[in-house]
Amino acid sequence: MSEPAQPVFSIEKIYVKDLSLEIPGAPQIFLEREPPQVEVGLHSEAGGLDDGVFEVALTVTVTARLGEKTMFLVEAAQAGIFQIRNVPADEIEAVLAIACPNILFPYVRETISDTINRAGFPPVILAPVNFETIYQQRQQHAQQPTEVPIQ
Repeated sequence: MSEPAQPVFSIEKIYVKDLSLEIPGAPQIFLEREPPQVEVGLHSEAGGLDDGVFEVALTVTVTARLGEKTMFLVEAAQAGIFQIRNVPADEIEAVLAIACPNILFPYVRETISDTINRAGFPPVILAPVNFETIYQQRQQHAQQPTEVPIQ
């Protein structure tokens, strides 16, 4: 009797899939001395490329506003191609939603910070993210029954 194959998890490639920068109020916005309100949005998605090969993209959007004016908007999608084999099917989703974004996050954090700095603004350093908590919250939310009003 043969032993079950060992799980395989490897990084095949990490790359910037999409990057955009907008500074709608330039050059006047650079004369502002007030610190902006900074909002950070985070989104990750995964898809299969081949048998046991997946692409995961972690997209971070940073928007800085002064009142109603947008100082800058930066969006970066950091992606990776991962080989995941001999992992139980019911565990693959967690690997794609937790392990892969954990690997991609330091890269996207650097891309965001560097882009904002090169745009002429002080760099924004993103706080660490707990992808396991995000995944668990999504799982709990998905399991909650939705209420349908009776007419």
